[in-house]
Parts: sequence; C-alpha cells; structure tokens
Amino acid sequence: MNNRMFRVLGFWTLIIALMALAGDMIPMSLIFFFQTVLFVTLGYMNLSERTYVFLFWGYMVASFLGITYWSFFQMKPLLG
Repeated sequence: MNNRMFRVLGFWTLIIALMALAGDMIPMSLIFFFQTVLFVTLGYMNLSERTYVFLFWGYMVASFLGITYWSFFQMKPLLG
C-alpha cells in the first residue's frame, strides 16, 4: 500500500460522503468528509510504505472496533 492508494481511499470516501449528504445523513457524511481529508492528506505526505501499511491497519482496527461497539451497544434490538 503506497501513497496513491490513500488517495484512492480518499476518492471513495468522498463519493460515500456525497451520497450520504444527498440522503440527508448529515452525521455520516461529516464522518466521511473527515476521512476524505485525512486520506488525501496522508496520500501526499510521501511516507515509507511500511508506515502506510501500519496506518492502514490501525485504521482498520479502529473502524472494526467502532462498528462492533456501535452494533453491539448502541443499536436497538430488532425484536423485543
């Protein structure tokens, strides 16, 4: 994973943010706009490939922990 892949991630998070904004999901769109800025900024920093891999895996761990926390503790159960 190199710096161009972070720019690609920034592009896709921008697309998701715009679709969320069009669907009136303002908090989700703000989160994805923030991620877009973060990814594009990291994409132009010219760090080593090892650093980019560590940053990507850190992002993956944080996002998986976040979605697991949200789905387990914050979402209301469908039944009951």
